[in-house]
Amino acid sequence: MGHIARGLSLCPVYNAGMADALEEMPLFPLKTVVFPYARLQIHVFEPRYQEMIRYCAENDLGFGVVLIREGEETGPADPYLVGTAVHIARVDTFDDGKMDVRVQGQRRFRIRRLDETTKPYLVGHVEPVIELELDDSPRADALCYRLRECIEEYIRSELRHYDFRVQKINLPSEPTALSFVVANLLRIENLDKQRLLETTDTVERMAEIVPLLQQQIIEAHTTGSYRVTASMLSEWVSRN
Repeated sequence: MGHIARGLSLCPVYNAGMADALEEMPLFPLKTVVFPYARLQIHVFEPRYQEMIRYCAENDLGFGVVLIREGEETGPADPYLVGTAVHIARVDTFDDGKMDVRVQGQRRFRIRRLDETTKPYLVGHVEPVIELELDDSPRADALCYRLRECIEEYIRSELRHYDFRVQKINLPSEPTALSFVVANLLRIENLDKQRLLETTDTVERMAEIVPLLQQQIIEAHTTGSYRVTASMLSEWVSRN
């Protein structure tokens, strides 16, 4: 299959009458969680997924990335039911057929039916995950303001390790987009990221992220250790 460079779903309720409303989507199960707006590179070495990437690239289609619940990337894999559809930004193909595929997360989906027989790779029949309307309240405003403060402090402190002087941090102004961008940068377990991905309330997602981010800021200051690379953060900043 491939690997990246760098709770939870219940069983779906499905009936035949839903079929026309569902989108057919090629699926790429990985041991990682991809959020909307996130960028990553996938190294693809299995022929079945090379075929999938060629099909998607030739037809200007995206595919879905889903976290593996049980199984392995190179074998049968049982995925969680909520994933993220990604857009292919670039494909680099090597002489031996292997590929480096750069993608960007776009939107969430929920799998309603899996097809393991029609194609060599996994195909899902999916529906959109709908975010609740943002609560216009003092709590929502306060959480958004605090989240922005924390992530700016976090980015500046991490980039100091690379002698990367920041002039401006360009983060999304819209709270839902901001929450996904920050969630992608958190150093937490995949199951915790999956829970954030499945959350459909922006306010509750921000409420969970803020203390996690505050703890990581404290740890960075007290231990002096860091695992976030400059390339992961530099897309959000302007240098001096």
